[in-house]
Amino acid sequence: MMTQLVFATNNSHKIQEINAILNGAFRIVGLQDIGCTEELPETQATLEGNALQKARYVQEHYGFDCFSEDTGLEIAALNGAPGVITARYAGEARDPEANMHLVLEQLQGTTDRRAQFRTVIALLHNGQEHLFEGIVTGRIAYEKNGTGGFGYDPIFIPNGYEETFAALPAAVKNDISHRALATRQLIAFLRK
Repeated sequence: MMTQLVFATNNSHKIQEINAILNGAFRIVGLQDIGCTEELPETQATLEGNALQKARYVQEHYGFDCFSEDTGLEIAALNGAPGVITARYAGEARDPEANMHLVLEQLQGTTDRRAQFRTVIALLHNGQEHLFEGIVTGRIAYEKNGTGGFGYDPIFIPNGYEETFAALPAAVKNDISHRALATRQLIAFLRK
């Protein structure tokens, strides 16, 4: 069994979240831990494509088996947007506040708030590629609420809850999130 996993990201929030979900099952190291400081390419048209592209880049340039993920917020009333450009929805600055503001502005006057978060994890291991997907459905709030989490968490309310991801305790979010669902599939695969 693999005890250390390279997570192809420099996003400290994602590393913390994955470590909390893994609960010590594996040791996660990020890109900085392997000396990778450059921005990984994300030029594909799908979450699956971006996740594979980032993992392949790390394997080709640094020689590590690794996993990468790409996550998209898909909003029904916006025809699935922001989708694959979730982090850059309001521009290349990747500003979460600007992204949330744009979504709330675009949904103004809309009662259809249905949305889903979708995470795709790509694992490159022993010369093979594997994909794992996690989806959590919910709705977009009418205003921001909560101070936890990151990204769009202050405006996303998962089904079955009345609070946004940002207002829920981190342990709850890390149990029900899109990233948690995909990560559990990854763990189950690695434990086979």
